[in-house]
Amino acid sequence: MNARAQTQADLGFVEQRLAHYKELTIAQLLRYVPDKEPRRYLWDLVTAYPRRAGKGLRPGLCLATCRAFGGEIAAGLHCAVGLELFHNAFLVHDDVEDDSEHRRGEPTLHAAHGLPIAVNVGDAMNVLSLRPLMENLRLLGPSVTLQVFDEIEHMVRESVEGQALELGWVRDNAVALSERDYLRMTLKKTCWYTCIHPCRLGALVATGGGVDLDTFNEFGFFMGAAFQIQDDLLNLLGDEGRYGKEIGGDIAEGKRTLMLIHAYDHAAQDARERLHAFLASPRCERSDADIAWVHALMERTGAFERARICARELAQAAAERFELAYGELPESPDKRMIRELVGYMIERDL
Repeated sequence: MNARAQTQADLGFVEQRLAHYKELTIAQLLRYVPDKEPRRYLWDLVTAYPRRAGKGLRPGLCLATCRAFGGEIAAGLHCAVGLELFHNAFLVHDDVEDDSEHRRGEPTLHAAHGLPIAVNVGDAMNVLSLRPLMENLRLLGPSVTLQVFDEIEHMVRESVEGQALELGWVRDNAVALSERDYLRMTLKKTCWYTCIHPCRLGALVATGGGVDLDTFNEFGFFMGAAFQIQDDLLNLLGDEGRYGKEIGGDIAEGKRTLMLIHAYDHAAQDARERLHAFLASPRCERSDADIAWVHALMERTGAFERARICARELAQAAAERFELAYGELPESPDKRMIRELVGYMIERDL
């Protein structure tokens, strides 16, 4: 098998395992959604985002880590459901904050049902996430359950701090930013809840706290940052039908991606001034021509290639840290999935 065929086989294996764990998670998640009124305005909408196409990365990473450390699916499933509910609540609120029009190939919740209902649905998801976590008490005991809540509290706090940084940069039209600033924001907004805490939670519930959870921090940071940069690239270079969101939406929203920071830092003075003025304007005044100009500026300054290089370097660092976090475990399909997930982060086209 040649290298390209092997890569495709590895990606297929990862997607197959993720799909399996997502199916288990969503089936369990649906059991927590109340079968009562108000259905039309709340409970039917809670399941809208979880049912849409998506990789199920967070519950998959949690369950695979649990299994790799010798735990049973049942031990990690409540945490997986809590993570998925938190993630989808975050997406609903993120779409409102960014005024996004599409999510996973369909209209965003606020575009379809109005902003007040969407915000309330996101709040409901956050509330629902508590119930499966509370059920860990019966299965895992009080000590481990309290540790799970400690992990969740830290995860949520880091996530909202990261979101605050991104929103604040847009509001204040901050442009004098560095790659370090971007990675710090990404660590908070993306890495803790996408990779670090899913790994920590999976190992925690599998071993009852018998491993040093901090060994997952660098692995999860490097993998999560590579994931976010690839996601940012796909927003600018991907196929809208496959990506599921507006292509170029990050430019329209003025998000401070690695590419935007690089383009501003490497542009000529007149281009910097035009970019600064574009970012200072209201979103409704940002024309398609202006968005295309920013895209071309990124291309001209080498921003896309710089992002690709950075993603590859981060993925390589994650692969090295994988050996520290998982290397001593016996080989298993779940250990293989996590190992190959690192490459999947930068090879995926969705």
